Amino acid sequence: MTLHTRRSALRMLAAGGAAASVGLPAFSQQGEAFPSRVIRIVVPYPAGGTTDQLARAIAQPMREVLGQTVIVENKPGAGGTIGTDYVAKQPADGYTLVFGNSGPSATAGLMRKLPYDPQKDFRPISGVMRVPMILAVPADSPHKSVAEFVAWARSRGDKVNYGSTGVGGGSHLYSEYFNELAGTRFQHIPYTGAPPLLTAFAGGQVQMAFVTGLDGAAMVQAGKVRYLAVASPKRTPVLPDLPAIAEAVPGFQAVGWFGVLAPAGVPDPVAQKLSSTIAAVVRRPEVSKFLTDRNVEPWGSTQEELGRTIEGEIAQWGPLVKKFNITV
Repeated sequence: MTLHTRRSALRMLAAGGAAASVGLPAFSQQGEAFPSRVIRIVVPYPAGGTTDQLARAIAQPMREVLGQTVIVENKPGAGGTIGTDYVAKQPADGYTLVFGNSGPSATAGLMRKLPYDPQKDFRPISGVMRVPMILAVPADSPHKSVAEFVAWARSRGDKVNYGSTGVGGGSHLYSEYFNELAGTRFQHIPYTGAPPLLTAFAGGQVQMAFVTGLDGAAMVQAGKVRYLAVASPKRTPVLPDLPAIAEAVPGFQAVGWFGVLAPAGVPDPVAQKLSSTIAAVVRRPEVSKFLTDRNVEPWGSTQEELGRTIEGEIAQWGPLVKKFNITV
């Protein structure tokens, strides 16, 4: 399928299902009202983690809107790809969904062969939240602006480093992209997840990293890490005191996302019912507050918007992965 064809299909999906509002019944291919039984949202990460908490924040309100049980199941492993693959192979009836993100649902396939195709095997349902990445430095760093930080890094050549949550992860890609646009030569030190990376900050082992507000908040509050700027295209209301990196490094942006996807082939009315339900849930004041309190932007996108976001990420990061031969 060409990019043009895929975009056209996404437009048709969004337009064709627009009449199915949250309050109207949807019907499966078998003619039964949807939902008529338990809906499962698979989180491809461990219970209790950030992704798990975010998924559970929408599950209960979805139960209230749909009048049907919505449960969260954790199927962790292989950087989120085990749980994602599990959902890809489930019936396309809307009863098994995955709470995906930029990695296993978009960019992971750029770096290794996956047992599923992130685009062909899934139908985007709704983007729940956007997660602007944050350029973080140690709390005792003397640098107060991105421009000053970049000038210092350029003067140091390859004697500077950055930490990431692992080879091929978002923080790895974003940092290499920063090197590319800022003309810096930060060297990569990979860690096995956010906790050891943030501990490395406290120990003065790394000089910068891209983190989320979800992961970095505790370290900032403890005075171990300082945020320098945000990687959204412009300043974001969830972190209003931070400048955008693009103000000093034109063109730079790195915004992750979390969202819900279903196996490809889910009927249009079912997909639209789920999409409009999730969008309505995200707009609830208590859900929006839960998200903004964690430095993420409530989204509640349409199917088409999430589809375009996934296409855009693959187009943005594919050339970088190829240029630097990033594999995992």
